[in-house]
Amino acid sequence: MSASEQQTCGKGLAENSALPAKLADVLSAMAGNLDMHMKALDLKDPNSQAEYEAYEKLLKEIRQIAAQLSVTASEMAGYRDLSMGRHDPKAMTHPRVMEAFEKFVQSKQELLGFLQQTSERDHQLLEMMRANQR
Repeated sequence: MSASEQQTCGKGLAENSALPAKLADVLSAMAGNLDMHMKALDLKDPNSQAEYEAYEKLLKEIRQIAAQLSVTASEMAGYRDLSMGRHDPKAMTHPRVMEAFEKFVQSKQELLGFLQQTSERDHQLLEMMRANQR
């Protein structure tokens, strides 16, 4: 394996930058959806006003989170050519290292399951919305 093909921590960071980037995309789309939903609220109704205020607060927070995730993704991607530092082999094989990686893998698997489950519901809702436009 050539030096350019060798897996490094920098390359790992760059490869994993896709996760915060995709999360930023999803949250940005969620914010857009909330923003459009707010425009449909009748603000003369007290319940609609309360809903609007809740969405307004959440919209601001979600946009901030999405922006920070995008910055983090860019920073991670920028470390692709980071020189490989010396690692303590004993520390790298410690059970806590494997436990941390197992938790990361499990969390991604749970996220995948959540996305699959909610995707089905969202597609059904989208089809209902499309049917009501006809």
